[in-house]
Amino acid sequence: MAARELPIVLRSLNSDVPTYVTFVNHCGYDARAWWLNFTGDPVSYGDIKPRTRMHMKTYRSHPWVFRASDNGAKLLANMKEIYFPELNDFQDGYPVYLEVMITSPVYSLQDYCIMLVQKLVKKKDFDKLDIPQSLKKDLKEFPNLQKELRDLNRVLQAIN
Repeated sequence: MAARELPIVLRSLNSDVPTYVTFVNHCGYDARAWWLNFTGDPVSYGDIKPRTRMHMKTYRSHPWVFRASDNGAKLLANMKEIYFPELNDFQDGYPVYLEVMITSPVYSLQDYCIMLVQKLVKKKDFDKLDIPQSLKKDLKEFPNLQKELRDLNRVLQAIN
């Protein structure tokens, strides 16, 4: 008997309640905005340069995640891994855009070292390094947005 596939929890649900946000990149490098669509797949909305903004009309039930453009490392939106838009106010009939701060998390020493080695060593040379196989595997796979989203879905399913 095949294992029952659990439903995707982390995805956009509907486009009923619009909201307006401004993503502000406070990192020293480009940040990529990813919207999680109705099937839970990430859809890139492009890069946000350091100290610049991206204005977006989105919806309350539309989750967003952010990653470093150059290496895919996890970034935070208002100090959270996943950003769910909030309702915004209107002034004189126009929406007041909510600012969403994109920042770097405090990476673990292992994650930081993996990112540094990835930057300094060519991918084809990872197997030549005198390090444990598990670290070589991490070098080849880190970061992996699809895997991170699957892991987040498992956590959310366990909570519900």
